Amino acid sequence: GGVRFGSVLLIRRPQSTVCEKIMELLGQNEVERRQRKVLILSQDSFYKVLTAEQQGKALKGQYNFDHPDAFDNDLMRATLKNIVEGKTVEVPTYDFVTHSRMPDTTVVYPADVVLFEGILVFYNQDIRDMFHLRLFVDTDSDVRLSRRVLRDMKRGRDLEQILTQYTTFVKPAFEEFCLPTKKYADVIIPRGVDNMVAINLIVQHIQDILNGDICKWQRGAVNGHGRTYKRPFSEQAESSSVLASGKRSHLESSSRPH
Repeated sequence: GGVRFGSVLLIRRPQSTVCEKIMELLGQNEVERRQRKVLILSQDSFYKVLTAEQQGKALKGQYNFDHPDAFDNDLMRATLKNIVEGKTVEVPTYDFVTHSRMPDTTVVYPADVVLFEGILVFYNQDIRDMFHLRLFVDTDSDVRLSRRVLRDMKRGRDLEQILTQYTTFVKPAFEEFCLPTKKYADVIIPRGVDNMVAINLIVQHIQDILNGDICKWQRGAVNGHGRTYKRPFSEQAESSSVLASGKRSHLESSSRPH
């Protein structure tokens, strides 16, 4: 009997590869979607629907996708709240080539531990306070740039546009909006996915939750009121950002889009 609460971990990008490695080490990436105990959800799914003018700028590399205002924070907050309450939700599907929200959605089922990852997941306090564990993945700027160039070129964008967008929007936004949120992290992981010592510690922490060895979170979930949840952990796991949920939910990750 009783309500079973899960956990939510918050991870700042370039954490998608870290999340994928965590899922791999836990063996959760091979589990059927509805049965997963540890799931990934990306902030990138919650980009706002652009106006025709904004979309035109986006196609030219002139729209700032790294600004806090680029995200639909109301929808993000409502979705996470439903996940915390153990509800099945529908997450938007975003097309990173056309810069538009698709009509199809991804069904996310209740889960024990949710990894929520994104570049500005710490920026909004209402959202930030929903998580039980906050991880900041710190990667060298040269590595971030090289990964972006390779990724965007595969999407058909030319090198000049990629570099212009990086110097005009990405780097300044990182310094103004993302980097200052590092102070909110509970754990900082230098070198990203190459830091297997840190990743193994997080994986062990998740396994302890799943095994029932950890049954309290000092930072509470809903609305950031600091509640402490005491939970039975027969079915629990965690990820990027840890969210508390009543049942098991599935969250899909995405690669950094813009």
